Amino acid sequence: MTTSLWLAESNPISTDPFVDGEKYDEVIVGAGLTGLVTALLFARAGKKVAVLEARFIGATASGNTTAKLSLLQGSQLQSITSHTYQAVTQAYVDGNRAGQRWLLDYIESRGIAVQFRDAVSYAGTPDGVSTIAKEYRVARSVGLDVRLTAELDLPFETFGAVVLPEQAQFDPLDVLTALAADVRALGGVVVDQTRVVAVKAGARDSGSARVRTSRGEVSTDHVHLTTGSPILDRGLYFAKLSAKRSYVTSYTLPGSGAGAAQLPEGMFLSVDSPSRSLRTAPVRPRLGEAGDGVQLLVGGNGHPVGREPSTQLMIDDLHEWTERYFPGAQPTHSWSAQDYETPHRVPFVGWLPRGRGRIYLATGYDKWGMTNAVMAALTLVSDVLGDSPEWAVVMHHRATLPVAIASGLGSNAAVGWWALKGWAGALLGPGLDALPEPHEREGLIGRAGLRPTGVSTVDGRTCAVSAVCPHLGGVLTWNNAEASWDCPLHGSRFDASGALLEGPATRDLKR
Repeated sequence: MTTSLWLAESNPISTDPFVDGEKYDEVIVGAGLTGLVTALLFARAGKKVAVLEARFIGATASGNTTAKLSLLQGSQLQSITSHTYQAVTQAYVDGNRAGQRWLLDYIESRGIAVQFRDAVSYAGTPDGVSTIAKEYRVARSVGLDVRLTAELDLPFETFGAVVLPEQAQFDPLDVLTALAADVRALGGVVVDQTRVVAVKAGARDSGSARVRTSRGEVSTDHVHLTTGSPILDRGLYFAKLSAKRSYVTSYTLPGSGAGAAQLPEGMFLSVDSPSRSLRTAPVRPRLGEAGDGVQLLVGGNGHPVGREPSTQLMIDDLHEWTERYFPGAQPTHSWSAQDYETPHRVPFVGWLPRGRGRIYLATGYDKWGMTNAVMAALTLVSDVLGDSPEWAVVMHHRATLPVAIASGLGSNAAVGWWALKGWAGALLGPGLDALPEPHEREGLIGRAGLRPTGVSTVDGRTCAVSAVCPHLGGVLTWNNAEASWDCPLHGSRFDASGALLEGPATRDLKR
């Protein structure tokens, strides 16, 4: 695996030093799209703002997205409707529309490149035809100007599609770079390499929240958790989320004109299995080279984090599929992103239980972070400053239907199964002395006494770390595509040396 196309071709983003003991009005945890938009909105309102990022700007979902800014989202609308009420689906679309409009206005104001494309949800098999028909009906019922089509200009067979014109795609790093610069220009600070490890809420009507980090402590009136999964266990949101990982590969095609002519004009997503996502991206000019042409991005093969025996096979499958339908395609990058699904399929946004009105969260975008991230930011800011939009009020007070409860129970039953499976496999497995030395990019689980230990070899270096997730004690599995240890319970991930990459955990693995 490499870094994403966006991260590989972006310039370093300027950040600020951490100041121990500083007091802020608003602290935002996580420098992805939600965090930076939230920070900018607060800064525009005159608030003293700090964004604290554990790694670097765009390190997780926002820097690894396919960056489709669309109100047509595969079969998402019918999924929401089946797990909650029509009014919530309408509020979801209204909130996403507000997020889309805000982001397009911002992109235009900053002169950021954007391409307007039709969003297309298509059936890749006859089994998907009924899904297309239902998505069309639900989309029309919430005011989207969609149309049905039987024919698509694609090099593989399809069985009907629903189309929403004039949606958008862009390079997410262009947006993140501009947002960080604007936050700093208004007096806010954006601090990277600073992991938040604990938050102590002050009294509701007086005092401040204390934010403890890997580099010291700051205080604030409010804390906004805009990480993929909340890093605090208040409210048990980790148990209400299902962590999913999916893959993207990018390609150039042979020939300047001929290759470009083969590429699809639109943003495509299948509604059935195997999942396939397609879009194009302009080729950025390199030193001494022209920037003409476009690249093809192909995504799909999502699965629960830590539960796939060989993640590299997911990448290989995308390469094989692309070569079959786009002959001569030359891979340039392959990467992965992590998303979180809620039981009712709409994001959790708002105050955190037992946070004394000082701690807020935003999570659960289910692969549609470009619109949902901004919707969440608008909600978080209105929750603090007042004047919440009607769609936010509806989503705050949504009811949970039995089907959503059943979905959550099923997810947690699977977590329990993987917890038992992991510990049984580790305790019945070989001791470290009987473990063979791993091959390059291979990871193995052994026992040091009764302690599961992960041993891997990456870039010629063999490293042993605890194979127990510090969040809730799940036994980790090896991700051979990304050379990481992944938790099958709630999605925390660690590199081969044990350094925390993402998820609800807040500590590295023991070595």
